[in-house]
Amino acid sequence: MCGLAGILNKNGKRISGKDITCMADIMNDRYDGRGGGFAAYGIYPKYNDQYALHIFLDNHEARERTEEYLKGVVDIVKDGGVPTAKITEIPKAHETWRYFVDVPEKTDNQDDYIVKVVMTINNEIQGAYVASSGRNMGVFKATGLPCDVARLFKIDKYKAYCWTSHGRFPTNTRGWWGGAHPFNLLDWCVIHNGEISSYGTNKRYLETYGYKCNLQTDTEVVAYLFDLLVRKHGLSMETASTALTPPFWKHIDAMPEKERKLYTHIRMTYAPAMLNGPFGIIVTNQDTMIGLNDRIKLRPLIAAKDGDYSFI
Repeated sequence: MCGLAGILNKNGKRISGKDITCMADIMNDRYDGRGGGFAAYGIYPKYNDQYALHIFLDNHEARERTEEYLKGVVDIVKDGGVPTAKITEIPKAHETWRYFVDVPEKTDNQDDYIVKVVMTINNEIQGAYVASSGRNMGVFKATGLPCDVARLFKIDKYKAYCWTSHGRFPTNTRGWWGGAHPFNLLDWCVIHNGEISSYGTNKRYLETYGYKCNLQTDTEVVAYLFDLLVRKHGLSMETASTALTPPFWKHIDAMPEKERKLYTHIRMTYAPAMLNGPFGIIVTNQDTMIGLNDRIKLRPLIAAKDGDYSFI
């Protein structure tokens, strides 16, 4: 089950969260209420240069530990609670705090630095979990239906040029705030319907590069794989997508020699990154939205364009 939706305006025009909420509501029959969420790009123009950390905190002690750590590794430009509404459908299981941060000036690679910060918080600070960590964007998610998550986080008050939404129907993992979609790292956001049956192989491959997967949902690996292949290894989005969802060998064997060699090298080099299982996935970053299917389309997607807008 699960339901995915994405809107991108290629010219950067920002639209209200009401539109993506409407798309999500159409698919209510696909959800069971154990996870809903939204990703939005372009919502923090006043803090465009800072990394926006959305962090779930179990209690005040977790917040104190998190802030003590952050003050030692980044410069906090501004912080405060993410605005929420009191709704009976979603009990407030976590405090959601927002930090706009700069990394130290002499840092060689700022993105690598923030990834390390995220991994440290998620793995070493009990009761804290980073929901999003990109610039001028944010993820809002919880255990509940997307329509209720939208009310909880007042999604209609935000304007973004790219929106995605997700409603869960988990079949092999429990529903909890951290396991709701979208999954994020830096500017990458991933929402997913289906199952990543290659999760174990993908997880072990990512761990050799320093990524730690502990959020109890198979989708987590997809966000990290895109960060690794595109940002770290320098592949194009198209090549990275091919590495994760390559053609069958029988189709590669039938290609002209030049293409056959290229696709063979991609499959062999990135074999541990290949995704298996039935899946439909939407991936976004600051300027791109793409859809990925499993190779026999067990989890189909529908894509459309209308003027400057693209939809999945």
